[in-house]
Amino acid sequence: MTKLLPILGLLISFNAPAELRATGDLGVVIEREQGNALIFNTSRHKQLAKIEQLGDLSHASVVFSRDQRYAYVFGRDGGLSKIDMLQDKLEKRVVQAGNSIGGAISQDGKLIAVSNYTPGGVKVFSSDTLELVADIPADMGDGKRSKVIGLVDVPGQRFAFSLFDADQIWLLDLKNQKQPVVTKFKDIGKQPYDALISSDGRYYIAGLFGDSGLAMLDLWHPELGTKRILPDYVKDDEKLPVYKMPHLEGWAEAGDYLLAPAMGKHEVLVIDKRDWKLVKAIPVAGQPVFVMGRPDGRQAWVNFAFPDNNQLQVIDIKDLTLQKTLTPGKAVLHMEFSPRGEEVWVAVRDDNQVVVYDTDTMQEITRLPAQTPNGIFFSSRAHKIGF
Repeated sequence: MTKLLPILGLLISFNAPAELRATGDLGVVIEREQGNALIFNTSRHKQLAKIEQLGDLSHASVVFSRDQRYAYVFGRDGGLSKIDMLQDKLEKRVVQAGNSIGGAISQDGKLIAVSNYTPGGVKVFSSDTLELVADIPADMGDGKRSKVIGLVDVPGQRFAFSLFDADQIWLLDLKNQKQPVVTKFKDIGKQPYDALISSDGRYYIAGLFGDSGLAMLDLWHPELGTKRILPDYVKDDEKLPVYKMPHLEGWAEAGDYLLAPAMGKHEVLVIDKRDWKLVKAIPVAGQPVFVMGRPDGRQAWVNFAFPDNNQLQVIDIKDLTLQKTLTPGKAVLHMEFSPRGEEVWVAVRDDNQVVVYDTDTMQEITRLPAQTPNGIFFSSRAHKIGF
């Protein structure tokens, strides 16, 4: 009998329940220089795991499976990594291009699309196996390919994206994976550099680096083509040097207003979605990079390009005025709100920290260690269009 005791103990240990972990409470913090992804419990402010060797994460972004178990990390080196956040492991990694700039997950969660600079185009993969499903080269018609940016998911198993070098927006329909359908919208304006999609999935709006204004596509009526909105904004004004492209996917939607960073100006644009006219240009501390809206629409938090990237400013949506200026540290790169907005997490790259603020009092709650953090992504994004 004594010989059986160690065996029985081993069997009991094998049958011991694993630590329970709620997937809706998870988040990923990207360590830029190290090429790592840190998994956090966002309510407890606790790091759970570190996933290493994910390649070049200097411009990384993340989307989540609809069950919030898996995180898909898009690296600048063309790497696409699938992380199991329950088992704290890298499920699979493929290098699908030479230079990538982000991606999106389809409406049903079964497809992962990646936008590529080199070679220009979009590749689509199975979210389950990361096997290639479709390859859509961004052919400009002269044998050359365009860089692809502004890739977002669109209702109806579609993706929308912009061609920087071709001045076009493409709409990719993948209801039939074996026969992808591409609708091309040409001459939308010079050099679309980034894009956003409204939270209801209706409007796709591309910023224009080489033209004034923005190009808008109504996805409920794509047959009408694109429309230029704010065509005269800063048309004849001298623009300031652009040290970093504004991120239109980091925008704030509050009621009838859309707040977006201005290209080449120290302003945040307030646009009325009912008529797509400029309501106000709010002066801010520097060139805005992200303008991110608290989930309840009451605040917008703004960070800035160098040399003003040690600051954050908070806009009160009620009267469209600056409410607060904060100085979290050196090189504030990204922000992420908790699902209901009581907290905001801020990546402070050069101080190797993530700073967590109470958005009501705007007081600091805690600082979490992370090596050169440059992106924060919570699993609540799984259920939002365009995230």
